[in-house]
Amino acid sequence: MPALTQTEANRLLDATLGTSAHTAPTTPIRLALVTANGSATAAGTEVTGGSYLRQTVTMAAASAGGAANSGTVTFSGLSVGTIVGAEIWDSAGSPRRLYYGALSAPKAVGARFPDLPGRNHRRHPRLTRAG
Repeated sequence: MPALTQTEANRLLDATLGTSAHTAPTTPIRLALVTANGSATAAGTEVTGGSYLRQTVTMAAASAGGAANSGTVTFSGLSVGTIVGAEIWDSAGSPRRLYYGALSAPKAVGARFPDLPGRNHRRHPRLTRAG
């Protein structure tokens, strides 16, 4: 389940309690994948390698205490690894992490390994790309 970062929770509390003005996140909002989950106060370990880039998400208006992206988000060119969570960031010059959360189950990504010739010839497990 996604959670607000501590910094963002404090900003929203201050704004609703009138102790400071709220600064809206800089758009577009971006989705990042992580190989180690973060916490309320620390970012996770973001995917690196391949041609991975954070992807823009378009969010529908909040309803019943929740919000969802309004379209499919596709990551391509991921290096081999395991994705365990995701984070939502704004796109300011120094990006602001807004939300974080673990996947319900880790997802292995990457290309299929080639068969290796020789005495110990065997197939490697097939890994698939997220999506």
